[in-house]
Amino acid sequence: MPTPYETPIGSWTRPTTFFWAATGATFGLANVWQFPYLASQHGGGLFVLLYLLCLVLITLPLMVTEATMGRHSRHGLVLAMDGYVRRARCSRWWVWAGRIAVLAALLVLSFTAVFGAIALAYVFYGAMGRFIGAGEADAAGMLSSLVSDPEEYRVFMAWHGFFLLLVIWVSMQGVADGIERAVRVVVPLILLMLLVLSGLAAWAGEFRGASDYMLSFRPADVTRESLQAALFHAFFTLGLGMGVWTLFGAYTPVGTRLKRSVLAVVLMDTLIAIVAGLAIYSLVPAGHSMEAERGFGLLFLSLPAALTDLPGSQFLIATVFLVIVMIVWTTSLALLEPVVGWFQEWTGAPRSWSVFLMGGLVWLVGLASLLSFNVWSGERFAGGTAFRWLELVTGGLLIPMVSILIAIFAGWRMTRNLTFTILGAAPDLFRGIWFWVMRLVLPLAVAYIGIQYTAISMVAMCNTGSTELWCGPADEESPQTEENLEFEDANGSEGGPNGDEILYHSV
Repeated sequence: MPTPYETPIGSWTRPTTFFWAATGATFGLANVWQFPYLASQHGGGLFVLLYLLCLVLITLPLMVTEATMGRHSRHGLVLAMDGYVRRARCSRWWVWAGRIAVLAALLVLSFTAVFGAIALAYVFYGAMGRFIGAGEADAAGMLSSLVSDPEEYRVFMAWHGFFLLLVIWVSMQGVADGIERAVRVVVPLILLMLLVLSGLAAWAGEFRGASDYMLSFRPADVTRESLQAALFHAFFTLGLGMGVWTLFGAYTPVGTRLKRSVLAVVLMDTLIAIVAGLAIYSLVPAGHSMEAERGFGLLFLSLPAALTDLPGSQFLIATVFLVIVMIVWTTSLALLEPVVGWFQEWTGAPRSWSVFLMGGLVWLVGLASLLSFNVWSGERFAGGTAFRWLELVTGGLLIPMVSILIAIFAGWRMTRNLTFTILGAAPDLFRGIWFWVMRLVLPLAVAYIGIQYTAISMVAMCNTGSTELWCGPADEESPQTEENLEFEDANGSEGGPNGDEILYHSV
């Protein structure tokens, strides 16, 4: 028989596991390749403060809501919503918030695993010394041969399958014996390795310049766009709207201080992003324009080229990308969990079979993104590749929709007594702020994010020469912006993702 705090599909065995699992889930690639750039362009330390403000006032209430709904119901988001709908006597259509969240988690994981495959390949490339003496042009050639070469896509598929097998194998061991053990070892190891890399950056890199670039207070750089960037990043990088927080909340044992843990995760996520940014920007080649150092190009072109000049570069490059692999791996474990949990609760299937089937589905869907960088790179639907549309649908539609539905349901459809029961013990001031943020502020803010995200993505399609109706007349002299061409020039192929294609994608 399950103990009082166990769910039918598993539970953590220690109260602190929620913190480690949630930290591993929230610290993703966007914090490595996007946050440092945003801080450098939007006021440095002032942007960090603006970002923290958005986290506390907008993101934190939604994170607390998702986690406490899971803790109170002891189910994933689909069955949790089903139970609350019955208690509140609402329309059954509200349950679709949970189903859409599961779909969003599956889609985000499908292309997250593709980037994990590239990082995994780079671990072996670094260990074998393939980057020794390589400049950015050489690194671009290696990246192109791995990602964009239509003749070599099967090698890329093999790395993709290898990465997903690492995720599936651990998940098959169970919630406590697999995921809990993994995150309690791997997440602290990531933190330790980041601190070591930061020490190396301070010794061998331009740490002071990176610190000034990222953290110095520059009020003149703070604009309306800075607030939008902070709001976007605060919303998209913490795994909201995909059922992860609900299931992790359901797994928490008695004694877990959930709201304090959520706040600790938010602060730790920000701290790690700052440390990682300082380490990476300290090691990029001297003389490079820092304005171009972000996204895919920063991680897979500039960084390995920069590390080749340091002593022990062969070991160092392999270590750096091993950290990247662990970051994506822990995120992938978290994203797979709501999909597997939903399948178990829906069918009653054993965990091993549920993980195997859902992992296979993730692999199959991920092939659409993988092939859109090579053999399908010339195929466009309404101006975008398969990866572009998967990224747009999840980031611009599904995740914002789930978040808005949860906020409206908690703020308007459930009774105030039920919502405060779910929230649990909290100061009256916190309860009041949380309640009105969920009712008024969050639905409007998230709707704005979703609309803006979609608009930015569709404009990016126009910048790649699309002739769709929303693009308007094409400019024959400059059909593509310099930013769009940046990756293509370096990679020698139109099949690779560029800075506009990879926005946040919630990892």
